[in-house]
Amino acid sequence: MTLGNSPTAACAKVSRGLVLNDCWPTVLTAIVLTLSSATLLAQTAYKYRDANGQWVFTDRAVTAAAPGDPISLEHENAALHVAVDRVDSAASTQLVAINDCLCVVTFRVSIMQSNFPAIPTGAAYAAKLAPGTRQILVQVASAGAAKIPLRYAWTIALGAPGAVHNPPRAYRVPFAVGSTYQISQAYPTRLTHTTADSQYAVDIALPDGTPVYSAREGTVINVRHDSFRAGTSPVMLDQANVIEILHGDGTIAIYAHLHWDSIRVRMGARVARGQYIADSGNTGFTSGPHLHFAVIRNTGAEDVSVPIQFAGIGGVGVTPATQMSLTAY
Repeated sequence: MTLGNSPTAACAKVSRGLVLNDCWPTVLTAIVLTLSSATLLAQTAYKYRDANGQWVFTDRAVTAAAPGDPISLEHENAALHVAVDRVDSAASTQLVAINDCLCVVTFRVSIMQSNFPAIPTGAAYAAKLAPGTRQILVQVASAGAAKIPLRYAWTIALGAPGAVHNPPRAYRVPFAVGSTYQISQAYPTRLTHTTADSQYAVDIALPDGTPVYSAREGTVINVRHDSFRAGTSPVMLDQANVIEILHGDGTIAIYAHLHWDSIRVRMGARVARGQYIADSGNTGFTSGPHLHFAVIRNTGAEDVSVPIQFAGIGGVGVTPATQMSLTAY
């Protein structure tokens, strides 16, 4: 949840809650509900290519070249703008929904306080916007309206409204095949997974810098890569590095707390199941290194997480549980 006067909500933020806009006076505060977890100790795994070019996984460090450099993403976040903006002109005042994200976005807007007779306090507006579109939610004639106060709140949800979670098979464990790490939090444990979009999230105690692989194929719709800070202070709540991948059924996978500047995919890229996408890290609101993985769907009003299974031996689905040792096959 974000409270403030900022008209822009970065699509790459993990949480997408209430945004409160006051046209005048200008005040900015921020309280963002995002991802967090306590982490448990886990083994460290290393990988390198042997003389035949095959990947070798081991519990001992080996001097070898890194498997490719991260992609330069300096301008990726600037391309994203999801917001409800007030637009004033000499003839009118408009509230305009803007979706520059790479997926469908649903908007809900509530008028908290208004001095415009045609925009009454308590009025509500809703819209579903396709990628790269704008829509005027309300427009009123006004002269010199820039000085007329208007206070409104808006929320967004990403992905196809009413999407049905229908994966073709169990999700690939999002770390290297042959490795085993401990799950530090999974449903029904909800120590920090207290919101609808985190209820069924899975926290895996991956050491900082562990390669992360996509659990399912899809299209990259959101990236954040530039945070290097972590902690349990509220100022860290919107500082997690994140990749979000849109699946064919309209659901979205979230990979969060990633290592600084380790992203290896671009927004709009098609990602294969098992593709190396980033390194795990310790960024954002977290007490230690881990990977937060969740699959969410848009109910039309909000994004909610859904139960998942990981692929076990022979592809048999395994339901994640707190304290479980999870192995990638």
